[in-house]
Amino acid sequence: MTEWEKAEAGLLYDAKYDPDLDRGRKASQELSFDYNALRPSQIKEREEMVRKHFKKTGKKFLIEQPFRCDFWERVSVGENFYSNYNFVVLAGNTIDIGDNVMFAPDCGLYAAGHPFDVELRNSGIEYAWPIRIGNNVWIGGGTKIIGGVSIGDDVIIAAGSVVIRDIPSGVLAGGNPCKVIRKLTPEDDEKYKKGFQGFSEG
Repeated sequence: MTEWEKAEAGLLYDAKYDPDLDRGRKASQELSFDYNALRPSQIKEREEMVRKHFKKTGKKFLIEQPFRCDFWERVSVGENFYSNYNFVVLAGNTIDIGDNVMFAPDCGLYAAGHPFDVELRNSGIEYAWPIRIGNNVWIGGGTKIIGGVSIGDDVIIAAGSVVIRDIPSGVLAGGNPCKVIRKLTPEDDEKYKKGFQGFSEG
């Protein structure tokens, strides 16, 4: 079993010294550099680059710059995907993202991780677990999602969250560690329909 196959199986693997993984990582770094060097107006060129190197994309998507990704070929995004500035994806394992998913600025998906054991960690051994995000999900600014996590459909993750365990469908979740706050309901949109009402005095 190759180190690449070990990573995709969620097993411990040599992330530091394996030549194939090293080549793949450096190739992804070059891709990220080239993507970020394109002008913001070069939408067509940016889309072509993502379509060519991602595992899967929808017909319509937008990834703002700067964007950094290890192992582009393990990333799948659905229709109408959007990520804002400073999106970081460490795809040591597969990243599967559904339709109508939006990321605010400074978000990260970290499928790769380091063992707690000092000797293993110092030797360059890592593990990588997949990340799955469903449809119609809004991820707030500064959120970090850790490997092994699955997020359901119709979810909002509050800004600044650290998601270390699964989140079910249809909820507002937030915090560090991220926890379900409550179910989402149609009443949640009422305050936006009314417009900003000003700051309350306290």
